[in-house]
Amino acid sequence: MTLSTAPATPPAAPVRGRPALLLTIVLLAQFMSLLDVFIVNVAGPTLQAELNASGSELQLIIAGYTIAYAVLLVTGARLGGRHGPGRLFLTGLALFTASSLACGLAGSTATLVAARLAQGTGAALMLPQVLSLIQLTFAGQARIRALTGYAAVVATGAAAGQLAGGLLVSADLFGWGWRAVFLVNVPIGVTLLFLVPRGLPLSRPAPTSRARGLDPAGLLVLTTAVTLITVPLVLGQERDWPLWCWLSFAAGAALAALLAHHSTRLAARGGEPLIAPRVLTSPGMPLAVLRIFLTMAINGGNLFVLSLHVQAPEAAGGLGYGALRAGLVFLPASLAFGAVSLLWRRVPAHRQPALPATGLLLSAASLLTCGLLLRDGADIGVATMAVFALTGVALALAYGPTLTGALALVRPEDAADASGVTMMTTQLGMLTGIAAIGTLYLDRGDPWPAMLALALVATAAAAAGAVARPATRVKRR
Repeated sequence: MTLSTAPATPPAAPVRGRPALLLTIVLLAQFMSLLDVFIVNVAGPTLQAELNASGSELQLIIAGYTIAYAVLLVTGARLGGRHGPGRLFLTGLALFTASSLACGLAGSTATLVAARLAQGTGAALMLPQVLSLIQLTFAGQARIRALTGYAAVVATGAAAGQLAGGLLVSADLFGWGWRAVFLVNVPIGVTLLFLVPRGLPLSRPAPTSRARGLDPAGLLVLTTAVTLITVPLVLGQERDWPLWCWLSFAAGAALAALLAHHSTRLAARGGEPLIAPRVLTSPGMPLAVLRIFLTMAINGGNLFVLSLHVQAPEAAGGLGYGALRAGLVFLPASLAFGAVSLLWRRVPAHRQPALPATGLLLSAASLLTCGLLLRDGADIGVATMAVFALTGVALALAYGPTLTGALALVRPEDAADASGVTMMTTQLGMLTGIAAIGTLYLDRGDPWPAMLALALVATAAAAAGAVARPATRVKRR
């Protein structure tokens, strides 16, 4: 498949004649909400001291957002398909903005954890609509360009969150301290709420397109399965991986298999399962889901390990950087990731299918080099920053073309399901990388074993495409 080739799907009409405004709104909301996955990492020490939070409470504050987000993503996508993506986007944006204010004003850890869960719920309602609106608004090369912008935003959100967190905590705006990382969302969210009615369609879908049911059984099984997988990923390391974590993983995997069986049988009877099997088996999607999961596991694990290492006290083998300096460490990777995510389409069309594997192999080499440079408490110099940038380039080559190539071939009527699946895969990949690689780093106190493990994952992800069947075009109905 040539990634720059327009998919053979019927072109979608521009929304209210202002597709550029629509894309600006949804990508800015996407970026804002993705920042909140990582922006709290750098603010963690300050937040923990002021609220007197325990280690487990701090983990819930940081990861409660991601848990709610990952659990409800597919549900949010299906609700958008049923009630209209513009309406669900507006609802999610309002909840996200209000809960950001609640986070910034929280006076206790319990209040902050509850507000973070509400934030994640708002994001889960809002963000699946971004891909749906792109799929339904743009066609051909315009869709490819829009998806490229989307991939750039997703790719840079994590590193930008670390940087933004460091800047906001160090600046101590209005004496807000850690609260600024949440309150900064409020003016942005209010501005977007004002613009949404001017740029997004807020009408309900036609009755024929709203006929799909919610599949309550599938919704219950998926929500339970994702919860059983994400909660131990977040809390396992802090509690030294007790037996309940492994039992939870096993139960989650069993329910995932049950969901696949249920979806297949329901679709065979003419029903509409929560995740349509044809989406998961559409051209290029299985390999894309695997590579997205592994790439984001690499990205999440890498950022988490580096964040811990640069802020850890020198006596513990870290570098002892402050919040601002720690945030600036991620600037080269963030800029490189964003730039390459926007520019990879300039590669000749016949070479684009090779970009994901090339990026993954390049990331393996850069991660190995990074681990060697940081061994034995070595400081971060020009060479290390250049390697960080190279890692950003490599992961952008792996992620952007993979996501864009798969979604460009999805039928417009399957846009909601595809949005939920790819975004849930992104979040689960990052959580898995943070849990697995973070544990390896915390157990050893040395970034080298973690970087070696990440390089092996990148190599395996590159090799996965060698045995996959090439994607083909979606045929017209």
